[in-house]
Amino acid sequence: MTDLDKKLPIKFTPTALKEIKRLNSLEAQDKVLCLGVKNGGCSGFTYVFEFMLAPLGSEIYFLDDLKLAIKPLDLQYLQNLEVDYEQGLNNRGFTFNNPNASTTCGCGTSFA
Repeated sequence: MTDLDKKLPIKFTPTALKEIKRLNSLEAQDKVLCLGVKNGGCSGFTYVFEFMLAPLGSEIYFLDDLKLAIKPLDLQYLQNLEVDYEQGLNNRGFTFNNPNASTTCGCGTSFA
């Protein structure tokens, strides 16, 4: 199976994809969008969501013409995650709707 054959395990709304493409146009060409989890936050885990060099061992997926890197161990926490982008007065930024989370914090960036 090639990288192009891999089914994307994350869902991105059209507004999230538009903002990711906008941000990608500002980034260096050798970076990819990395999505993962790390210990921290008020609920136990927090999301890693940034453009950077792909960590060693990451699985590479394609989001239209963008590369998305996810570490295999993080995939268990991210499978079927939906990423959205809000532009409202009260909420602005990326939001994560994670069906794997048993609890989330009020800010929406930390989960258990």
